[in-house]
Amino acid sequence: MTPASGSPQPDNRKAPTRISRRGFVGAAAVGSAVAAFGALRWFNVTADVVGTDLTAPQAWQAAARGDITLVDIRRSDEWRRTGVPQGAVALDLRRPDFVEALLAQTAGQKDTPVALICARGVRSGRLAARLREAGFSRIIDVPEGMLGSGAGPGWIARGLPVVKPG
Repeated sequence: MTPASGSPQPDNRKAPTRISRRGFVGAAAVGSAVAAFGALRWFNVTADVVGTDLTAPQAWQAAARGDITLVDIRRSDEWRRTGVPQGAVALDLRRPDFVEALLAQTAGQKDTPVALICARGVRSGRLAARLREAGFSRIIDVPEGMLGSGAGPGWIARGLPVVKPG
C-alpha cells in the first residue's frame, strides 16, 4: 500500500496462524482431560459413604421410622421428572428462606437429625457443610443421591419408593 506521499508503508497484517498436528493433539488431550474431570465431578464418581452419611436404603428406613427428617433439596423440575423420595420433604435449596423453611420442618430445633438428598450427592454435600456452619449439629448426607454416584446406585436404581409432586 502506498500512501499519498508516495513512500511504501509496511504491511502490518498477520498471516493466518496454522496449528501443528502436535499442537492440535495436545490441545485435544487437554480439552478431553478437562471434560473428563467435569464428568467425574458431575457424576460424583469419587463419592463414598463415610461417617454419618447414609445410603439411600438407610435414609429411607430412618425416615420411615421417624428417626430423621429427609429433605430433597433438588429443583422442582427435578422432582417432577423423577419424583420425591417417599417420606421426604421437598425444599429447593435455592429458596432464599431455605434455613427458615428447614427450621419449620424441625420445629425450630437445630439438633434434629436432617438427611439431605439431591441428584448425585454434590449439592447435598455442599449444603450439609453450610448448614453445619449455620449451627445445625446433626446434618446427614445421602451421597449417592437420587440418580447414583460413586457412593452407590442411587434411590431410583435401588427401586426405593418415590412420590410424584402434586
